[in-house]
Amino acid sequence: MHRLAVQTLLMLSLALPLRAEGEQAGDFEYYLLALSWSPNWCALEGEARRSDQCAPGRRFGWVLHGLWPQGERGYPSYCRTRARDPSRGQTGAMADIMGTGGSAWYQWKKHGRCSGLEPDAYFGQARRAFEAVAKPEVFRELDRDVRLPARVVEEAFLEANPGLRRDEVTVTCKQGYIQEVRLCLTKDLEPRRCGNDVLRDCNLGDARFEAID
Repeated sequence: MHRLAVQTLLMLSLALPLRAEGEQAGDFEYYLLALSWSPNWCALEGEARRSDQCAPGRRFGWVLHGLWPQGERGYPSYCRTRARDPSRGQTGAMADIMGTGGSAWYQWKKHGRCSGLEPDAYFGQARRAFEAVAKPEVFRELDRDVRLPARVVEEAFLEANPGLRRDEVTVTCKQGYIQEVRLCLTKDLEPRRCGNDVLRDCNLGDARFEAID
């Protein structure tokens, strides 16, 4: 293989986030708190799934996608743990901020097991992290779908959360929509700098943003 091709492949591999499966629970560096805008998620995939999160009258705005154990590069998933899986009642109790109990179950299975915590403790951490973030009211006040620069969403969160720095939050897009706001937190749920693989802001100038029905 030519040297240039080898260098190109190496650069590409370094740019991609690392993901493994089946690691030991509790082996991570920080948390990534992912908040998704429910109307956008419903437009992208939730309505096709007939998710209860998207049912008429639910009026979800920012919802908790997950609290993800994260490494400085890459993240663990589906970890080995001795913790007992949560009951239906435990996952159902998260539906008010996660949309559905099914979403809470999936997040536990893929990410929560990696925290090294029991379900009650993990979901408690997730709720505290979610509630500690001020969600800009301007998005709930939209009376129509809009297109906006992705940076406007980040600026709104920075303004609503004094002390939060640009390198502690990132905005992602999917298929032309604003997808998520992600905040990096210590294990004590304090803001911290995101890893380089996380700090990749969406740079769309006309991202779609759906209003709450």
